[in-house]
Amino acid sequence: MFNDRTTPLTLLRTRRSGKPRDLIAPGPGEAELMAMIEIAGRTPDHGKLFPWRFVVVRPEDRAALSVALQRIQAAETEDCGPRDLEATEQFVMQAPALVVVLSKPVVPHKIPVWEQELSAGAACMNLLHAVHASGYAGGWLTGWAAYSDAVRDLFGGEGEKIAGFVFIGTPGRALEERPRPTLSEIAHFWSPGAGREG
Repeated sequence: MFNDRTTPLTLLRTRRSGKPRDLIAPGPGEAELMAMIEIAGRTPDHGKLFPWRFVVVRPEDRAALSVALQRIQAAETEDCGPRDLEATEQFVMQAPALVVVLSKPVVPHKIPVWEQELSAGAACMNLLHAVHASGYAGGWLTGWAAYSDAVRDLFGGEGEKIAGFVFIGTPGRALEERPRPTLSEIAHFWSPGAGREG
């Protein structure tokens, strides 16, 4: 579903995350999803290390992922109850498409791990831009599952981290604009001799 957003600057100015629970069908087909991931890979990457990976969870595998996450949650979370497990099932099953983005730094390497992790974050953002340019909406979530080594092991291995779960679909309701900082709050001009207060 290609949706012309008029100009590249308009596209960037209008990108807005969608709440995954509000994303409905239709979602991107596999070819569209692969095209989005290809675009996401065109991200700043000092050293050309590709310190990130994308794992697509197909719709027919969502239920199995839900069961696996619930098993891990029950084992790792004190006082894990039925409502917690139900919330995890809802988390996994929301939106038509799911891409898990992994940070995969190359260690040891002269490029600092921090720079490689920043590149993984940029890959997530590039994916969201590709989603928007393709006429869909995306939501980038983390939550407890992103910080569980056992969940990480479902998608990768030691040394990797889950950068995020990116859910993709069609907005089921109008996307709400969130508060944005004023330009004066986030953009400043440096002057010699000025520190943080300048």
